[in-house]
Amino acid sequence: MVVLANDIALNLEPALLPSFVAVEGPIGVGKTALAKRLATTFNYSVLLEQAEENPFLERFYQDLPGAALPTQLYFLFQRVRQMQDLRQGDMFKPLRIADFLIEKDPLFAQVTLDDDELRLYQNVYDQLRIDSPTPDLVIYLQAPPEVLLERVNRRGVAMEKYIDKRYLSALNEAYQQFFHFYEDAPLLIVNAAEIDPIHNDDDYRNLVEYLLTIKSGRHYYNPQPHAS
Repeated sequence: MVVLANDIALNLEPALLPSFVAVEGPIGVGKTALAKRLATTFNYSVLLEQAEENPFLERFYQDLPGAALPTQLYFLFQRVRQMQDLRQGDMFKPLRIADFLIEKDPLFAQVTLDDDELRLYQNVYDQLRIDSPTPDLVIYLQAPPEVLLERVNRRGVAMEKYIDKRYLSALNEAYQQFFHFYEDAPLLIVNAAEIDPIHNDDDYRNLVEYLLTIKSGRHYYNPQPHAS
């Protein structure tokens, strides 16, 4: 049994827990917050994207065409380094939750780069020969662009004030296309527009209980929200 800090109790059999979980979805959908809460519940190490370390990101949000390529390459190298560290640590710390899936990295490149930049990015990506571990479960959080924009604005990160609905719509379409063909790991697609598994304990408990039943295949989670 794992008891959370807010007094929620869940009966968890260690043998049934996935050893590596990746939480994915577009900006504003809540993937980092969910990854952190799952890590607390499972007593797992958490591996997070370090967006604040990218020196090009604010320029990208302000002037997408001019800063897209260095922003994308910085994130690519950062994620590759994190995957290398994860591989090296597998023998000693095999239980992990990440808020990204490195295989989706080209998705952002396809949305933000022009044709010449995309060819350059793809050449770099191909040359890196990324050897990333395959998750035991991928959780893909979905929400419409207007919900994403509202959540981005609500959290009030200064550089994110330049994000607009058009960019979020393009990201949503790219994510949907990517996961439509994704078959590398068991996949749970969650409608995150109506539920709040971060602040609503019932929503969170039901999501955890459901995801622990998944061992293979593709699954859709579209529950009714609980009252706060």
